[in-house]
Amino acid sequence: MTQDEASAGEGVETSSGTRPEGQSENGVAVAFGRQLKLLRTRAGLDRVEFGKRVGYAAQSVASFEQGRRIPQPGFVDKADRVLEAGGLLGALKEELARSQYPVFFRDMARLEAEAVELCAYDTHIVNGLLQTEEYMRAVLAMRRPLLDEETIELRVGARMARQEVFHRWPACLLSFVMEEGAVRKRLGGGSVMRGQLEQLLLFGGMRNVELQMMPLDREDNAGVDGPYTLLTRKDGEQFVYMEVQGRSNLLTEREETRLAAARYGIIRSQALTPRETLTFIEKLLGDL
Repeated sequence: MTQDEASAGEGVETSSGTRPEGQSENGVAVAFGRQLKLLRTRAGLDRVEFGKRVGYAAQSVASFEQGRRIPQPGFVDKADRVLEAGGLLGALKEELARSQYPVFFRDMARLEAEAVELCAYDTHIVNGLLQTEEYMRAVLAMRRPLLDEETIELRVGARMARQEVFHRWPACLLSFVMEEGAVRKRLGGGSVMRGQLEQLLLFGGMRNVELQMMPLDREDNAGVDGPYTLLTRKDGEQFVYMEVQGRSNLLTEREETRLAAARYGIIRSQALTPRETLTFIEKLLGDL
């Protein structure tokens, strides 16, 4: 966000530009892997012995050292202790977590983690924060060009990790407005959609979550320009994230974010209420 770099994080594109999805090597993972191998070798441990001490197979250790897989935070903490790294590995933990996302989404992930309020309007599929693991896999498997299995696993793990936003404290206020068409599509088949609808009921019942459906028969809909997410940080700064066809755009100018917030308020007023939405989803479940 060039104009808000200091507050929002270096490298985010502003409303004047977009960022494509890259397929480049994960530099953070590679740097971590080299450091891990250096420390392991210095400690006189082979991969098998080191793996036993941290609870991972030697093959997994090799993948981490080669930068082909991104380790979970628990591994990083254990490795730092076992290798007496004094925090050298732990210092990369946050960057490793961000690097598991597609390039175009990494700065959005950081903002999402800082948000005190998140409002999302979705039209084609269920919002990523609300998805079940099975639904995630079905959606990612449908991407064209095809994603390889390793990339799908990485993205599923990253998307699941993002759901921490529902449970952190102080609670983040979350509002989702979803077009009916997004849940009418039986992506992945009937059993996958059944699980997805059941999860929507669970999330919709949480005190910090407002879930609303925009019925297909609505004659008024202020969301005709498409989906977007509005985020608010503790300092009151707002950001608007939009994504289409593997490209993203992050709006940071106050006039643009103010208008997006006003538009979202109108969209919410036109949709079903949260209570009506849960009843609507229960009916969809009964029809499956």
